[in-house]
Amino acid sequence: MIDDLDLGQDRTLLLLDDDEPFLKRLAKAMEKRGFDVETAETVAAGRAIATARPPAYAVCDLRLGDGNGLDVVEVLREKRPDCRVVVLTGYGAIATAVAAVKIGATDYLAKPADATDITNALLARGDELPPPPENPMSADRVRWEHIQRVYELCDRNVSETARRLNMHRRTLQRILAKRSPR
Repeated sequence: MIDDLDLGQDRTLLLLDDDEPFLKRLAKAMEKRGFDVETAETVAAGRAIATARPPAYAVCDLRLGDGNGLDVVEVLREKRPDCRVVVLTGYGAIATAVAAVKIGATDYLAKPADATDITNALLARGDELPPPPENPMSADRVRWEHIQRVYELCDRNVSETARRLNMHRRTLQRILAKRSPR
């Protein structure tokens, strides 16, 4: 079982996420799994920790209030090349996954990811792939996330988003008015 794995001498872990309740729950779960956890809620705080005390492991949210979590991944790669980094995001897209891996992320997980999925991704070695997540996003949820991402990239302009998605504007408005699917 993952909880019984030897993590080696250095079990330091940086958790970077601006969702405070999620961050606290994840920190507690990772401490139970044997990690020495340090948390940050901003890119600035994450960069400061990565510079002063580069951890052996890191979990970074992609979109934060003050910037992009990939900025912290770059600092981690510079200060500690052997750091294993998992990038988390609620906006799963192929382009951002490729960007994360290109700058040195070990893995890329879409939210909601639980502590077991994250631990498996952090501890996977070499060509070994972690097992698939227990509760993957539904196709409806993936579609909704994609629409939300394009909407955000179009500065919340419904007409421009509809044009880029090749969708009728009113159809898009109805989708945006609904809650996200599970």
